[in-house]
Amino acid sequence: MSDTAKPLDHQAGQQDIAALAKGGRTNLFGFLLRLLARIPFLIIASRLYGAPAMGRFASALVMVEFAGMLATLGQKRGLAQRLAEGDEHPANTVGDAILLAMGLSLGMGALIFAFPESMYPGGNFTLADRLLMLAIPGLALGDLALAALAYRFDVATTVRARAVVEPWTISIAAGVFFFVSPASGLSLAYLLSIWAATAVALFSLVRSYGLPKAWKPKPGLLWQIAKRNIPLAGADAVEWGTRKLDVFILRFFVGEAPLGIYYFAQQFASLPQKLKTSFEPVLGPVITRSVKDKDYAGIAKQVCQVGFWITAAQIGIAMALGIPGEGLMGLGGPDFVAGTAALVFLLLAEVVASKAVVSEAALVYLARMRNLWISLATIAFQLVLTIGLIIVARNAGWGPMYVAAAAALALALSLGLASMVKSRVLARILGQSISNWRWGLAWAVVPAAAVGVAFTWLPEWAEMAVGIPAILAIYCYMLWVRSFGPEDRVLFRKQQPA
Repeated sequence: MSDTAKPLDHQAGQQDIAALAKGGRTNLFGFLLRLLARIPFLIIASRLYGAPAMGRFASALVMVEFAGMLATLGQKRGLAQRLAEGDEHPANTVGDAILLAMGLSLGMGALIFAFPESMYPGGNFTLADRLLMLAIPGLALGDLALAALAYRFDVATTVRARAVVEPWTISIAAGVFFFVSPASGLSLAYLLSIWAATAVALFSLVRSYGLPKAWKPKPGLLWQIAKRNIPLAGADAVEWGTRKLDVFILRFFVGEAPLGIYYFAQQFASLPQKLKTSFEPVLGPVITRSVKDKDYAGIAKQVCQVGFWITAAQIGIAMALGIPGEGLMGLGGPDFVAGTAALVFLLLAEVVASKAVVSEAALVYLARMRNLWISLATIAFQLVLTIGLIIVARNAGWGPMYVAAAAALALALSLGLASMVKSRVLARILGQSISNWRWGLAWAVVPAAAVGVAFTWLPEWAEMAVGIPAILAIYCYMLWVRSFGPEDRVLFRKQQPA
C-alpha cells in the first residue's frame, strides 16, 4: 500500500466512525424521547383499559408486527446493498422495494383478517380489533422509507417518526378512544400511530429521493429481489421472533391479565432494543462499503466500536430501569408489581444480545446462509427452553407471573448463546478479534449499582424521581473518565463539515 493510500484509508475510517457517531447521538436522543413518550401510553393503557385488555392487545400485535416485518422481505438491510451497487435512479430502486413489500403486506393482511383467531386465540374481539391488520402495510412502508433515508445517514427522520410522532400519537389516541370505543381503543390508537409515523417517513423520503423517473413495475426483477433477499428475510424473521416468541407461547399458558402485565414490562425492556436496532441502518451502509473494499480490519473496528457503544448504553439503561423495577412496574397499578422479575430478565436479555446484533450486521453481508442457520438454531433452542422452563414453573406450583418470568429467562439465555456463537463466527471470517466489553465498564457499573440499591430504601417516588437520574449520572461520569477513549468521545462531539 502506498504512502498516499494509508492516509486516505485512515481518513475514510475516521469518516465511518464519525457517521456512526452521528447516528448514535441522534438515536440516544431518540431513545430518551421514546422513553418519555412511552410512559403516558403505558399508564393510560394499564389504568384505563386494564391488564386483560393489554393482554389481548399484545396477543394481536405478535401477528401484526410479524406480518409487517415479513413483508419487508429483509429489504431494510438489503436495500442498502442495492443502493450501493445499483446504477439505477435511487428513487426507482426504492420504488421496486416498496412495490414488493406492499404486495406481500396486503396479501398477509387479508389472510389475517380472514382468520382473526390468529390474533385473538380466545375469540374475544370486535370488528375494530380485526382492522388492526391495516397496520401491516403501514409498518412495512414505514420501515423501508426509514431504511432508505438511513442509507443517506438521515437518522433524524427515524427519531421524529418512531420516537415522537408514533408514541405520542398512540398515547393521546388511547386516551381519546377510551371514551369513544373502550372495547377497541388500544387497537385503533395503534393503527393511527403507525400510519402517522409512516406519513412522516414518506414525506422525508420524497423530499430526499424525489419521485421515480421512467419507472415501471418489472415482475421479473421483483422476483429476483425476493429470491436474493430470502436469507436476509429469514435472519430478520428469526431475530424478530426471538423477541416475540415468549409472548406468542405465553398466550397459551397464562391468562390475558398476566400476559398484559408481561407486555407492560416488555415495553420498558424493549426500549434498549430500539436503541441498538436503530443503529443497523447506519451501520449497514458503512459495512457494505468496507465489504466491497475487502477492508476486514475496518469492519471489525466498526463492529467493535458500535458494539461497545450499544453495550455501554444498555447496561446503564438496564440498571436505571431494573434496580427501581418495582416502582416502575407499580406505575401500572399494584397488580403489575408482580412482573418485576420478568422486567429484570428482559433487560438482561437486551444487554447480552448486543454482540449478536452488531455481529449479524456484518454477517448478513459476509455469510448470509451461515448466519441464517445460526439464527434458526437459536430460535429452536429458545422454543424448547421456553416451553421447558414454563412447564417446570407450572409443575412447581408457581404463580402465572413466575411462569412469565421463566419465559423471559429463556430469552436471556438464548440471546446470550447467540451472541457468543455469532461473534466467534465473524471473528473467524474477518481474522480479527470481536469484543464489545471493556473492563473500564466495571468502574462505571459498581458505583452506579451501589447508589441505585441505596435509593431502594427510600419511598418509591424518590426512588424513581431521584434514584434513576442519580444512577445514570454516576454511570455516565465514570464511563466518560474511566472507559471512553478519543474515538468514543466522537459520539458526543459535533463533527465539522469536511
